[in-house]
Amino acid sequence: MDSLEPQEPPWKKLKLSLERPYKDDSGEPIPELLDITPDGQHIYRPREDPTAAVGTKLRRIFLERGLDFFDAEKETRTSIARESQEDAEQADASPKDGESSEPSHHMTPEELFKMRLLLMPQLYVAFGEMTQARDLLTLLLSSSLSTQPSTLPPSPLAATVVTKPPPIISLQAFNAQLTIGGKDKALRSAADLFKSAADQMEQSRVFGEKYWVDALKIRRGNWGLIPAPLPLGSATGKGADKTSKDFLISYGLEEAPTLFRRRAIGRMSTLGAGSSSLEFPMRQRTRLRVSISRTSPDGTRQTSHNLLSDPDDGSLDGSLRAAQAEVVEQEVFAALIREASSLPTASAEVSERLILIDAAQNTELRFELVDGDKLRNDDREIDPYCDLVYSLLHVLLSRAHAVLKSSRLSKASIAPVPAVQPPPILQPIIDILQYREFWERVREEIDRVVAALRLAGVSTKVHYDPVADGGETLVASLLSDKSRPVGGDALLRIDDRHTLRFTTASPSTLIVHLPQATLPIASISQLTQLLVDEISSRLLSRICEIGTELCERVNGTWFVDLLSGRCVGRWEGCTLNFRINFVGDAISCSASRSGRDNRPSHVEGYRPGGQLSLLEWVRHTIESSLGR
Repeated sequence: MDSLEPQEPPWKKLKLSLERPYKDDSGEPIPELLDITPDGQHIYRPREDPTAAVGTKLRRIFLERGLDFFDAEKETRTSIARESQEDAEQADASPKDGESSEPSHHMTPEELFKMRLLLMPQLYVAFGEMTQARDLLTLLLSSSLSTQPSTLPPSPLAATVVTKPPPIISLQAFNAQLTIGGKDKALRSAADLFKSAADQMEQSRVFGEKYWVDALKIRRGNWGLIPAPLPLGSATGKGADKTSKDFLISYGLEEAPTLFRRRAIGRMSTLGAGSSSLEFPMRQRTRLRVSISRTSPDGTRQTSHNLLSDPDDGSLDGSLRAAQAEVVEQEVFAALIREASSLPTASAEVSERLILIDAAQNTELRFELVDGDKLRNDDREIDPYCDLVYSLLHVLLSRAHAVLKSSRLSKASIAPVPAVQPPPILQPIIDILQYREFWERVREEIDRVVAALRLAGVSTKVHYDPVADGGETLVASLLSDKSRPVGGDALLRIDDRHTLRFTTASPSTLIVHLPQATLPIASISQLTQLLVDEISSRLLSRICEIGTELCERVNGTWFVDLLSGRCVGRWEGCTLNFRINFVGDAISCSASRSGRDNRPSHVEGYRPGGQLSLLEWVRHTIESSLGR
């Protein structure tokens, strides 16, 4: 029967212990490996004597807890057990059926703290006892000299000691290479760390030098440098160091309002090399565009703009000039908004970024804040008048600042100084635009008369000077506290003999200078009638001179009748009358001849565009009358 039972293979009889082996096959304790040196030497943890360790811990218990430690703990445990039994009996004796129990009592933080003080020492004591018991068991299990009979069952735990064989030579070399490689990697990492730190220090040094070089360039460019405020959290009490550690760049105008001076603040970058060395925290990047829209008589509308250039050329001075141009234009726009509601000779519409003004007849003026980054200039829409208005805005703003500065400096005296209102900025611009429109209408009327005279063959010369003053005089007038109106003149010379002179002043003042008087002109119709009357009288005077010259041999008499608007020539048996008429844009002349009965017997007329000029036709008509 025994021979028929299957035999188990040897590998199934192999038993491995789950415990950590403490001894090798020779019965020697296995040391704990701590490290392997580069030369292959093994370093082990020094062995501790378990008996000495247990004795040291027991000695600490009696030193720290006292000699009566075990007796005191026994009494404490007995009293705790008695109190818990009494609490249980009281809980059983409480009413249960039909009676509502009292609400449970919640522990207060003070009670919880007392309980913690009571339990924590006992828990620590229990932890120490468990630790001592564990060390004692470890000592008993590892001792091989025990001669007392064991009460445990035979072979309660089967253990097999397995000894790790030493590695082969190649593996030891590989382990050594791993150790050396790890240390080499650590050294390389440390070297890279020092190299990066050195590079950062060099960059910081270079940037620091560039920072102060840029600061000197800014100061050399006459830009304002002001102390920077202390950082947040700095001590400001008595005796604290309140010295500023940095500075800011102020590029606003001196007499600008506080809002725009605060907006015109820049600082130098302190975060390393970047796209720009300057930072503008309050920059809005808007530009002021001036547009003029004019409607022609045929109904077409033409809009033109000013030329906006970008002064930022990449340098420090260029960046500051670009930022200054933006904040100055914003100040100009704010001043225009204040004055647009009180214009005496124009109406305006105001929004957040747009001002529309009906400056003159068929002329609309527009001020707009546009995005400076997306601004494009179209050469076909550029108008010199828009550039003139744009430049005048800056000139008038400088004048207002000069008045405010003089007022501020005069307040430093003891004598009281009345408040001074700054001169307007928008009204002079409106006056100039209205003057331009007025001058064009005046010029149109004069040109129409000049064209009619030249068509009639009368020698005519005209000279226009819309702005009589020079550039320096005009700018000085605009910069003065009380600006003078812009003035000009026009000179009309007829037949190289007679002269008409007109003087103008902004916005719409016209004065004509005649030999006998100086007359102000109030309307265009009055100007037209004046030109017709004056030219007619000059032509009639010229006809009278021609008639006197030709009728000298017949003792003829020639004179001009201003009341009836005619030139009359008389000699024996004949009377000749000439009249000048304006028909549209042309000059016509009629001649009537009468005999002794004063009845017109023959009438002739002159129409321009023929072979003869007006004066030649007059000469021919007089000669024909004399021949008859």
